[in-house]
Amino acid sequence: MSEGASEEERVGFFTDTSVCIGCKACEVACKEWNALPEDGLSLTAMSYDNTQALGASTWRHVAFIEQPKPDGRTRLPLLESEGEGESEGEAGAGEMRWLMSSDVCKHCTHAACLDVCPTGSLFRTEFGTVVVQEDICNGCGYCVPACPYGVIEQRPADGRAFKCTMCYDRLGAGQEPACAKACPTESIQFGPLDELRERAALRVDQLREEGVPGAQLYGHDAEDGVGGDGAFFLLLDEPEVYGLPPDPVVTTRDLPAMWKHAGAAALALLGGVAASFASAAAGRGRR
Repeated sequence: MSEGASEEERVGFFTDTSVCIGCKACEVACKEWNALPEDGLSLTAMSYDNTQALGASTWRHVAFIEQPKPDGRTRLPLLESEGEGESEGEAGAGEMRWLMSSDVCKHCTHAACLDVCPTGSLFRTEFGTVVVQEDICNGCGYCVPACPYGVIEQRPADGRAFKCTMCYDRLGAGQEPACAKACPTESIQFGPLDELRERAALRVDQLREEGVPGAQLYGHDAEDGVGGDGAFFLLLDEPEVYGLPPDPVVTTRDLPAMWKHAGAAALALLGGVAASFASAAAGRGRR
């Protein structure tokens, strides 16, 4: 976090995928507020998901995952053909369910993109969020492979990197981000991060009591590989099902040790060179 920002001031997103209906209102609101150019919008005949992934011009992406209903694990997700009118052959084998999740930049506690940015284009705001300053970005692209979630992308036209800013301009005006404002089911919740974590834990307990044992939180743990995310999720299946890495790790975690070893190696090399010169000079002096 930026100097002077306390943990209490940090804000973030809690996305409860159990109530996401896939309406994509968050995607539309994000594009409209941030004046993002149109991209994607191509149906593949394999999914109703027409934007397919986060990118330089898609800062919110609603994933559509269709899968066989996992018998006995949950009765929650939508579009199940349950009811008294089912015949014995209709129930079970052919049943499908939709898992929907509005993905976004995670605004990591330990953000590798910040570590590798050479221009200071990426910075930590007073709200604890991570923002790209497009007028300072030089298009080097170092941040792209540094992100453990594959969130950041460069625009082909000029190479500059873009991603979610959590509506930094709206936060400064005391407003919530556009995506959370537009969400009709409160799947996307915005607020102080500590409060969201408490609310999310209660929601998981509630779902498990209702017979949804697969309910789990992702990105909430301050002890994980990125120090916890500023945007975390309640999932109904394993992270990989949603296209999320199961154990994300800040990609620059070994940099201090690497620099330390590199420095030691450089000193050893300089010492060897100095010793060689000294030996050569001594040999000339004896002649």
